[in-house]
Amino acid sequence: MALATRTDRRPSMTRTLWDSSVGKKTIMAVSGLIMLLYLVVHMIGNLKIFFGSGEFNHYAHWLRTMGEPFLHYEWALWIVRVVLVAAVVLHATSAYQLSRRDIKARPSKYVHKKPRASYATRTMRWGGIILALFIVWHILDLTTGTVHSGGFQSGHPYQNVIDTFSTWYGNTIYIVAMLALGLHVQHGFWSAAQTLGAGNATRDRALKTIANVLALVLTVGFISIPVAVMTGVVS
Repeated sequence: MALATRTDRRPSMTRTLWDSSVGKKTIMAVSGLIMLLYLVVHMIGNLKIFFGSGEFNHYAHWLRTMGEPFLHYEWALWIVRVVLVAAVVLHATSAYQLSRRDIKARPSKYVHKKPRASYATRTMRWGGIILALFIVWHILDLTTGTVHSGGFQSGHPYQNVIDTFSTWYGNTIYIVAMLALGLHVQHGFWSAAQTLGAGNATRDRALKTIANVLALVLTVGFISIPVAVMTGVVS
């Protein structure tokens, strides 16, 4: 009698990690920290607008030439973009799947109400949706110029920023998104620290303080730019 051939294979470590809730939370934490690092660097770069058009345009040009001559023109920038896109996709997919898994695990409402969560915690899902929509708009506005007001000028980022924040809707979209970002960072940094095992009884207060400071600095830093344009500080 012929021996039966085994066709089943043990799932790979990557697949096992992705399928588990712990794995998805870890992926969310790591991808979130990658995006947070980018946001800090991006904010610092954007604040160069306060030093005038020459400084800001030079910074924008440097982004395309960084890594030369080892890398070709814009290669480093595209590497950053690819990493960010991967981080966003992994973060959003993990968040969605964990949310669906959580809903399936408790199809009926709790008999006893759970303690009221913080505002940041309760708005994480909507905050993520707002930020996803903002990213699309932001790219179409200041990268491709598709929805840009006042006539998009390639190679003139300073003027493009002025054009965007000279409109009421440009300011409204940006400020609302940055407020959502602050809440998202506040809770997200804390959650990532817990997921990656950085939190404990002695470090929890410090981690909460860091989360609050990061959220405040990023929110104020980004919002200061449209406010500066609206008030004529930057023109």
